[in-house]
Amino acid sequence: MAPELSSFEARRRANVVNNAKLLKDSAEVAAKMRKAAAPPPRATAPKKRRAAEPAPRTRIMPTRQSARLAGAGAEPNLKLEDIPTELKPPEPKRIRTSGDLQLSNLQVEGQRWSSTNALASFVQGAQPGVRTFTEDDIKDTSDGKLKDLRKEMGDLTLYDGWVPNDIKITPERVYSLTFHPIQDKPIILAGDKKGTLGFFDASQEKPTYPEDDDEDVDIPLPQVGAFEVHSRTITSIKVPMFDPNSVITSSYDSSIRCLDLQSQVSTQLWQPDDDDIDMGISCIDLSPEAKDTILFSTLEGTLGRLDRRAKSKAEIWSLSDNKIGGFSLNPLLPHLIATASLDRTLKIWDLRMIKGKGDLRRPSLLGEHQSRLSVSHASWSRGGHIATSSYDDTVKVYDMTDAMKWKPGQDLSDKQMKPAHVIPHNNQTGRWVTILKPQWQINPADGVEKFAIANMNRFVDIYDSEGKQLGQLDGEGITAVPAVAEFHPTLNWLAGGTSSGKLCLWM
Repeated sequence: MAPELSSFEARRRANVVNNAKLLKDSAEVAAKMRKAAAPPPRATAPKKRRAAEPAPRTRIMPTRQSARLAGAGAEPNLKLEDIPTELKPPEPKRIRTSGDLQLSNLQVEGQRWSSTNALASFVQGAQPGVRTFTEDDIKDTSDGKLKDLRKEMGDLTLYDGWVPNDIKITPERVYSLTFHPIQDKPIILAGDKKGTLGFFDASQEKPTYPEDDDEDVDIPLPQVGAFEVHSRTITSIKVPMFDPNSVITSSYDSSIRCLDLQSQVSTQLWQPDDDDIDMGISCIDLSPEAKDTILFSTLEGTLGRLDRRAKSKAEIWSLSDNKIGGFSLNPLLPHLIATASLDRTLKIWDLRMIKGKGDLRRPSLLGEHQSRLSVSHASWSRGGHIATSSYDDTVKVYDMTDAMKWKPGQDLSDKQMKPAHVIPHNNQTGRWVTILKPQWQINPADGVEKFAIANMNRFVDIYDSEGKQLGQLDGEGITAVPAVAEFHPTLNWLAGGTSSGKLCLWM
């Protein structure tokens, strides 16, 4: 005797039978409709059809696409319905600005620029707010001198005038930054990805904040100056110690310019003779001995030397098949140059010996050290140490203090080129954060050699020439990585620029 079915099982089986009947009926109806719609048979044999020419294939864009490809900015409140369904035409290539420019409108409202990228600080591997150097590290320091240094760096506090989100020093992502060497007040200069040079004077009158946080009071925004001096990314900014009225800038638009702060005229110092030549300049440095000499590196792997008195001429040497991301001169021995390249090497060159002919002419190569991945920048300290950052997630410090003894063209041994200190450091910036580069303090008043480099967890790290960490700077209101970080040339002031054009300042 078959077991009695439950009500649920009986209903399920009835549904199965009913669904099968519906499917069968639907198939029969569909067959009848196809038969009725079929054309009647032709009375005569059809003519032989000619093969149709293949229609040109057209690219059909997907219905879903990213906001970036759709031409929309990454605004925090962006809605899906606001994204266009068709691609916008690509932005035309910005033409290099030639000749001299009379600039104006230095003082502008700090908030006249809108936020450019809400995703700037969200990068793989970063842990925003997670410290890698704490007060416990300072307390556990047994070396008295080192402990005092760490306390001094730890005492640096975030500028109390405005919060970083209110100090928008450039309209777009900060790519380069420096302090003016004046010591009376902190003046910061920053260059962005579209060629705008921004100025911020931290000595301006600070706002008065209400004691009651709930009180609705409009806080006046800081005054920020802006000049559009280049048509593409500003990659380096230098203010000569011997000429503080001049601001020398380089750009991916293949030009080097000098802005006179008094006349507010931007003068072209150099660009390629042929306007069609695109050799984006990645970095510049100034010789402290020959005050009219400027050296520059390019994305094409070349190094150039320019005399400001002969604007149209520059001696250019091919040093690498890959781009040179950054380089620097030895501050006391400016004939020695350290270059960092996409070919994964740090190389040291000697300008006292120029060898070869034609395209093979170049300075003498003294030595090189290869990293596992590309090297982003090489910064040479006044005391003779070189600091590099690399995509192998390290910061390396090389001891080159015996450089004074090197003879022209002398080959350096592998032991001499080996880094003295290797510091683990997350350098995976991705596409939204400017590349992290170590920058030494040029001439520290306290006599301590130290360099700054941004931390992907939204801090700025400070290290000495022995690779020991001196500090990790933070503060309230920092919502993005202060990726472009640099010391004042002599004082212990430090600034960092973010991907949304905001400024962080510690004093």
